[in-house]
Amino acid sequence: MEPFFTNDAIVLGLLLIVIAAVFHTSHSPNPLWKKFYTIVPSILLCYFLPALLNWPLGLISGEESNLYFVASRYLLPASLVLLCLSIDLKGIINLGPKALIMFFAATIGIVIGGPIAILFISAVAPSVLDVGGAEEVWRGLTTVAGSWIGGGANQASMKEIYEVSDELFSQMIVIDVICANIWTGFLLYGANQAKRVDRWLKSDTTAIDDLKKRVEDYQASIAKVPTLTEVMTILAVAFGATALARWGADSIQPVMERNIDFLDKYNLTSLNSDFFWLVVIATTVGVGLSFTKARKLEGAGASRLGSVFIFILVATIGMQMNIREVFDNPGLFAIGISWMLVHVIIMIVVAKIIKAPFFFVAVGSQANVGGAASAPVVASAFSPALAPVGVLLAVLGYALGTYGAILCAQLMEWVSP
Repeated sequence: MEPFFTNDAIVLGLLLIVIAAVFHTSHSPNPLWKKFYTIVPSILLCYFLPALLNWPLGLISGEESNLYFVASRYLLPASLVLLCLSIDLKGIINLGPKALIMFFAATIGIVIGGPIAILFISAVAPSVLDVGGAEEVWRGLTTVAGSWIGGGANQASMKEIYEVSDELFSQMIVIDVICANIWTGFLLYGANQAKRVDRWLKSDTTAIDDLKKRVEDYQASIAKVPTLTEVMTILAVAFGATALARWGADSIQPVMERNIDFLDKYNLTSLNSDFFWLVVIATTVGVGLSFTKARKLEGAGASRLGSVFIFILVATIGMQMNIREVFDNPGLFAIGISWMLVHVIIMIVVAKIIKAPFFFVAVGSQANVGGAASAPVVASAFSPALAPVGVLLAVLGYALGTYGAILCAQLMEWVSP
């Protein structure tokens, strides 16, 4: 059916209105909105409201729009640069070894959870893998890995790298968001039971007070009102690095094409994707710039602008969803739930072994699974002063997201029947 609006300028305006409405209501002091957003996360609405504009309202259509292409090719690499730009390795180290251990435990849990879930489901309910064949399932699940290790940017990267169809991707978004938010709900509830959980973990929480002070000092040291010059500099860094990544991808991909037989032999065909190199180069440039004075641009709002790009990307992905088709194979949820359980079990076991405070468990997990959009929410549930800790670890997740998801994808391919 022909959408009512086909002009991309109008479609973009509608998407931005939707995103702004979600942000305004999610930060509203109204008790009804507060209660609503404790159940329905804002990122979920940014996916599904554009989908409702697609169907059943029929106002817009992802198939008739070029916005996703623009967002994924221009805004995505720019956002990766800006989000990686704020990585402060010294600041992360100062959080203490237990925080980093729990973060990497969460990452490992996701990387190995995918293949374990596929092995489990193929043994107990092999028919679940019949949707398009196991080949399509593991490819689709790479987008979940990208989202749970990094975030929306990495999820979109996996979609392009592994050529996941829009129909399957719609189902994977539902698996991603619902499974992740079930766990987020447990974490938010657990924040109110932190003392009880810490007693069970036998953790020493005295370092949390010191952590709060360090975070407050860090926040105060970077907070500033950005000048026009700084905003233009941020844009120059973001899109200049994107240009460099685009040039690098255009130079490398033909070389890969000439060696396609070798790549096929060793299951490395993703290296033949120019989009793969676009994302990898952009991520690497962002991480590299974090070691330079460019990192100070975070104080002027570099990651905030990167998050704007991400939410636009999320909305353009959402507008391509056909809600009529997302529940065609509910059995796929079994994979997502099994996957999340592996992640949770590993987190709990590691926390018990090292006696980590539950705060590190929650934020380390959410920095992976939820990313920069929801990790601060979970952190602030413990204390508003700790919200930036979630951002700091989530940014590290963005840097690792592409690499970790590719490793997970390789493992899932190997174990797929």
